[in-house]
Amino acid sequence: MSPLNKRKEGPTEPLKRSLAACIRTIAGDGEVEVKYQSGQAVLIGKTVNLPEPPRAPTKREVAVLRGAADSLALQAACHDKQVHHRLAPSHGPARDAFEAMERARIEAVGASRMAGMANNLTAKLEASYAHGRFAVIRSRDDAPLADALALMVRQKLTGAAPPKTTKGMIQSWRGWVEERAGHLFDQLDDHVEDQESFGRLMQEMLRAMDLIQDAQETKSSEQDEEKDASEGGSEAGDDNESAEPKSEETEPQDASEHQDLGEFEDSLEPAPTDDDDDDDADGEEAVETTEPWRSNASVLDDPESFGYKVFSRKFDEEAAAEDLASPEELERLHSFLDKELRGLSSVVARLANRLQRRLLAQQNRAWHFDLEEGTLDSARLTRVVTDPTAPLSFKQECDIEFRDTVVTLLIDNSGSMRGRPILVAACCADILARTLERCGVKVEILGFTTRAWKGGQSKELWVHEGRPANPGRLNDLRHIIYKTADAPWRRAKKSLALMMREGILKENIDGEALAWAHRRLLARPEQRRILMMISDGEPVDDSTTTANAGQYMENHLRQVIEEIEANSPVQLIAIGIQHDVTRYYRSAVRITDPTELAGAMTDKLVELFEENVPPQGRRPRRRRRLH
Repeated sequence: MSPLNKRKEGPTEPLKRSLAACIRTIAGDGEVEVKYQSGQAVLIGKTVNLPEPPRAPTKREVAVLRGAADSLALQAACHDKQVHHRLAPSHGPARDAFEAMERARIEAVGASRMAGMANNLTAKLEASYAHGRFAVIRSRDDAPLADALALMVRQKLTGAAPPKTTKGMIQSWRGWVEERAGHLFDQLDDHVEDQESFGRLMQEMLRAMDLIQDAQETKSSEQDEEKDASEGGSEAGDDNESAEPKSEETEPQDASEHQDLGEFEDSLEPAPTDDDDDDDADGEEAVETTEPWRSNASVLDDPESFGYKVFSRKFDEEAAAEDLASPEELERLHSFLDKELRGLSSVVARLANRLQRRLLAQQNRAWHFDLEEGTLDSARLTRVVTDPTAPLSFKQECDIEFRDTVVTLLIDNSGSMRGRPILVAACCADILARTLERCGVKVEILGFTTRAWKGGQSKELWVHEGRPANPGRLNDLRHIIYKTADAPWRRAKKSLALMMREGILKENIDGEALAWAHRRLLARPEQRRILMMISDGEPVDDSTTTANAGQYMENHLRQVIEEIEANSPVQLIAIGIQHDVTRYYRSAVRITDPTELAGAMTDKLVELFEENVPPQGRRPRRRRRLH
């Protein structure tokens, strides 16, 4: 490198080159690409995305960055996606716990072989729990089991104590876990190098803790392995036994664990659906049996006439976000959200400004030119000078009709959104609400989840009544109002931080949530109503799925979507995060990475706002002026 190039090189370039070399060495793959961007660290295919380092990083910041790099490099070296895809539970708390413990295994492999890497991984872990929310826990509902299990597995495999800031979380779960699966924890050391056997041992642990109730909730059989391989369209034939780092000589230092469970999920393949051919058949039968006795009522008004029942609604909850947490907790969560999304906000803001320019352009006044009367058009006076016989040209100002508009953002608050997806969704909702408000467009932000995993009081009531067949929905809904359409953004901005609260994200019943948001929109007086669904998967509720026919909730979701799209004045659009929602919605887009969410949201809104704008209402681009 010439002296001139050295002078132009940024201060962090040597660190970036060093990290890239270490990542490739640990991964044992020279084709691994390293990129730097805003947001958290994530591995996608053979691309490692790391957060952009500060221009003058402290030693701690360097350690955290090196820790994130080491963690992803170990994942590339020691983690077989096909094995994980086959052994991991399909969804819910069992999958969260399985993935958290697998991440602990991966990092334990590197920590046990390289002391420098162990220090980095510890620094990363401490940084991720620096917020201290888990130091004192009043109940296990506030302590994520997946995180506690990952820290306990790490301690068992490496002997390293958990961070002091997680003391309350560990204490709240340790006794309960050891009572049920303590004998299985003692066997972890024997399988740390073998992902297959370690995964099967984790399955046994999850069964012992009643997170997996039967063998059907896992994909460990050889038949399931073949089915998964064929559905994924991938050749999973040779078991890649890349079970350890290819090199022990390079010692990059790791630091930023707790890439949140969602961040680790981003680096994996999307969760496979469990529906087999029999389930599909059951789903078709369920639709056929309900068809003859459907009434003329809408599925939005009378879902039972369309075959969708609810066992009990008395435990359902519709609550404002500020009622689900204390002001102090919301303030703390808001500070955490601001810190996490500082880098992301600039990207989203640029896209939001583009949307604002489009909207303001539609609201500007336009001019009709070359008229016989009106205001003299001075721009065309040159024609009179060059040709005195040419008539004068006049122009006249006219208004562009811009319909009153309200936009509802309906955000999936399920457990699979945990981590990076929910962070990005909260950031996009915050900034787009601000932007649309400046343009005179009202915005409502809603979230949907359940009050419990695997059924709440509704399921307990069902069990108490003798488990009648085909009970319908068996969980307690929790519909959250983060911001009403009439509330100004400044009053509601802290409420969005509730999405960051541990334990708030559980299961998702999309059909009822969509109908709920739609009812709220119909009550609005605005001329144009837009409903945007942001989700990362199909409807999921274990208790409902187990007790009813296959695809029970999916069929209801399809019916709700069809009714809204065919007969409602509401414009419905959907964005799927790593999930193909185009098979449900007519107007939909799928994104493969949460960082694409802001662009997808603004693009879809721009499309809707530009529909049916009369040509005479649009100015030529060279004449457009924004006020």
